[in-house]
Amino acid sequence: QVQVVESGGGYVQAGDSLRLSCAASGRPFSAHAMGWFQQAPGKERKFVASISGNGVDTSYADSVEGRFTISRDNLKMTVDLQLNNVKPEDTGVYYCASGVTRYVSGFETSYDSWGRGTQVIVSA
Repeated sequence: QVQVVESGGGYVQAGDSLRLSCAASGRPFSAHAMGWFQQAPGKERKFVASISGNGVDTSYADSVEGRFTISRDNLKMTVDLQLNNVKPEDTGVYYCASGVTRYVSGFETSYDSWGRGTQVIVSA
């Protein structure tokens, strides 16, 4: 059984930085891409960033390109999301997900194991 657990959320001010972490277990970590998704209050969950199983390929939503960085440590079986220069619209619950394959993807259907999420609140 795959387990995905996020941590690192919190309350920050616009322009600040924040680092989210995710630990996954239950299957070979490097064989699966990892992704981060955001669900803002009252809105549907949307793609933020993805990283391939070997960590070479990454993909970002246009809204976070240049501000957020996704990385992974396959020995520790963790994936991080560094949020820089955060904006109020970055507020929401951030979900980490483990992919069906090792390839990056922005589609929720490409992920089959999800964490419960961690809350990020950005004040103006």
